[in-house]
Amino acid sequence: MTATTTGSADTAQTPDTEDRPVGLRRFPLLPARMRPRNRPRLLLELAFTVALYLAYSRTRRYVPREKSEALHRAREVLHFERLLHVDFELSLNHAVDKINWLTVGMNYYYATLHFAITPAVLIWLYARRPQYYRAARTALYTATCLALVGFTLFALAPPRFLRSEGFIDTIVSHHTHGSWDSGHVSTVSNQYAAMPSVHIVWSAWCGLTLFFLARWTWLRVLGVCYPLATFVVIISTANHFFADAVAGAATLAIGFLLQRLLFGRRAYPKLRRSAGDGKGGGGEGDQASDPSARDASDEPSATAAAVEGAPRWGKRNSVRLT
Repeated sequence: MTATTTGSADTAQTPDTEDRPVGLRRFPLLPARMRPRNRPRLLLELAFTVALYLAYSRTRRYVPREKSEALHRAREVLHFERLLHVDFELSLNHAVDKINWLTVGMNYYYATLHFAITPAVLIWLYARRPQYYRAARTALYTATCLALVGFTLFALAPPRFLRSEGFIDTIVSHHTHGSWDSGHVSTVSNQYAAMPSVHIVWSAWCGLTLFFLARWTWLRVLGVCYPLATFVVIISTANHFFADAVAGAATLAIGFLLQRLLFGRRAYPKLRRSAGDGKGGGGEGDQASDPSARDASDEPSATAAAVEGAPRWGKRNSVRLT
């Protein structure tokens, strides 16, 4: 009886681990009880999220004493970009500034969507894709914590502070209210938290989550467009350098890497190859075009769920191994 149970468990684990590197396949850093696939308790999740947001806000409000260092680093970043011929920020900043309605829209985009879309995607993920919530959320929160460390250790002024270089502060020139540099907001916000760009971290995470897990094609397309639009906005409004965006993408990549080490599995389901790959049959193609099919194919069996330390979801929630 014991041998049969062990063999079943090994067989059930194979679909979930066969495509992982050996190191990640055998040695997740978290124990099984801390990486289940079920939905976490709502109150605990809210408390954890609020605590992280308060830490984020507190760090954002910390203004470095040596502002001259932040400005000096900004000039160094600009000089480095010029050496690499990727210093297109000034040209884009001046081009957008000539169109009043577009600039004002981008200013409000920068100030508001950052804090609206990310919580909305988190809520959607928690409600509609609970089996992926813990892993994806862990990647996002880890990347955010890494960004907070960057703010603290590497204060960097945004390009809009380099007026001697010709940059235009679109928030000031177009009298946008409610943004980081308007009214009392500028007195409680760290103006030198440009590296890495959290706008890129959060928008790229939202885009990846919608692309891999949304079932509607138009929503997946929006997932691709959102981080691209955010990138254009942060450059056009002179709130970030191109290097800040690259650092933001790298920070999110590290967040996903650490999540993979902690959980021993991907945050999102693996995309299947289409039927046109020459292997025949339409099953793979159907799964590639239908995320719901990928959800079903990635759902572990009752045995695998028990091994992972989580109950099986679905209609037979009461099934347990004995």
